[in-house]
Amino acid sequence: MSYDIAADIQRLKKEKNAVVLAHYYEDGDIQDVADYVGDSFYLAKMGQQVKEQVIVLAGVVFMAESVKILNPSKTVLVPDMEASCSLVKGAPYEKYLAWRRQHPDGVAVTYINSSTEVKSISDVIITSSNAQQIIESIPKDRKVLFGPDQHLGRWLSKKLNRPFELWQGACEVHVLFNAKRLYELIQEHPDAVVIAHPECDDSVLQYASVIGSTSRLLEEVEKNPAKKFIVATETGIFHQMQKKRPDVTLIQAPVMDAGCSCNDCPYMKMNSMQKIKHALETFKPEITLNEELRIKAQTSLDRMMSITSGKPVEWPKAFTL
Repeated sequence: MSYDIAADIQRLKKEKNAVVLAHYYEDGDIQDVADYVGDSFYLAKMGQQVKEQVIVLAGVVFMAESVKILNPSKTVLVPDMEASCSLVKGAPYEKYLAWRRQHPDGVAVTYINSSTEVKSISDVIITSSNAQQIIESIPKDRKVLFGPDQHLGRWLSKKLNRPFELWQGACEVHVLFNAKRLYELIQEHPDAVVIAHPECDDSVLQYASVIGSTSRLLEEVEKNPAKKFIVATETGIFHQMQKKRPDVTLIQAPVMDAGCSCNDCPYMKMNSMQKIKHALETFKPEITLNEELRIKAQTSLDRMMSITSGKPVEWPKAFTL
């Protein structure tokens, strides 16, 4: 990272009344220039709370859309509009709508890794850090439709001992972690604590001592006195882990192809310091949403925010569209 471009970004933030929010999966230089760094739930909350009029979301587009849904009066920018997500692409609106119509009495619990259109036909949005709390608030006699990440849904279903109807989507990064090679790595490092994101396959999760969101995994590294961790999630989180615990050894969990860097999210890595600077200079690319669609999508996000803040919510009796 060039010091000059970091200084330019800091100057532009002041000049433009702007704030930079960055996800844990971004490169370290982007995290260091950001005002707030966190997982998708934290970024959505901070997007509501910041006083600045301009928000640059260094993450993927669905995260910026979520901020815009909750903050229609703010200018929300992204460094690269092509920074999508395999879960978003794997849950197109028309197919998700057809799935919803097949289960009209179900409560549609949708991972935040989804498009605004899909959020607009969902009952509540969840993240990996608040999913358990939200699902436990749904009456036991209601069917749960969970999408689009089948691995997160399957893990939650087992943990909560509650059957789900699962959409068959997956994160292209987390699904590549390889259980056989992870087992072999554990034999090489028996003193390492294995921690994993619940988007990983069951075969990988079975070896993890701790399963949780990116913020939960960071907390484990910070507070667990162990000196070595095998980490099954995107490599960007290592930056914050090393800042919290410079004394620990972090080992990336292995993927199927030992020669590839498949555990880097290609969409997160599309962002750069230069693109952030350009967004602040030009106010482009900007997130714009159809207002009718935004209002529909806000209902599901508002339920998430209400439940996580301890407020009661009402669940629709049936889906009609």
